[in-house]
Amino acid sequence: MYVRRLLTSALGTVSLALGLLGAGAATATPAAADPCGFYETGSDAYYNHCTSDGSHVVIKVEVALAPDYERCVGPGRSWLGSASSIQGAYYVGRTC
Repeated sequence: MYVRRLLTSALGTVSLALGLLGAGAATATPAAADPCGFYETGSDAYYNHCTSDGSHVVIKVEVALAPDYERCVGPGRSWLGSASSIQGAYYVGRTC
């Protein structure tokens, strides 16, 4: 019983240490600030098209209390509007 508790405690400590190391690495990475796809900041909604080929893609933007719409976006970050009105956005599977 003592050995089991000791092993459980040791595994928990190792998991916690690895988790903290992973969290530190994630916060140091600039790419974490602009993730690929749809994301929101405190007040704005964005779609970040991550590509290395320069392609433009069609996304569907889901809007609260208004019709959804499609939009062509190029590489990088595109502002979609206020985070309070934009509910999400996703790639529809075609280029433009």
